Amino acid sequence: MAGSMHKAMDNDLEENHEINVTPFIDVILVLLIIFMVAAPLATVDVNVDLPGSTATPAPRPETPLFLTLKDDLTLAIGNDSVPREGFAGTLDARTKGDKQARIFLRADKAVGYGDLMEVMNLLRGAGYLKIALVGLEEAGAAAPPANGARAP
Repeated sequence: MAGSMHKAMDNDLEENHEINVTPFIDVILVLLIIFMVAAPLATVDVNVDLPGSTATPAPRPETPLFLTLKDDLTLAIGNDSVPREGFAGTLDARTKGDKQARIFLRADKAVGYGDLMEVMNLLRGAGYLKIALVGLEEAGAAAPPANGARAP
């Protein structure tokens, strides 16, 4: 909005009745920048003891492929122990090369979060991105599915 300065006959400037929004826009932009800088600082890492799930269990496929991380950090596909060096090849053989196969990952309670993430990174490195975490049903959970399938 441009203002005009017309000179009146008596050497007085004419009054301008338009609102100048430039200062308002400046204030809004400064507030936007403050919030953009402050928002990432508001996220805090908090130690949390996560509860068990009482959600209705998802139906299992007929032949699920379980990957187990034992308390001694050894891996097992199904019931067979697998060395980490040959992990990707063994998994490819079990899934017949199907990278879209869902892998059911279960881990002992004693296994640390970092060790679990290492196994998930192994799976991702082998090309398997569909990973389901397996846990026990808590008391008060919904009834098991009609076909009698239960999480191990």
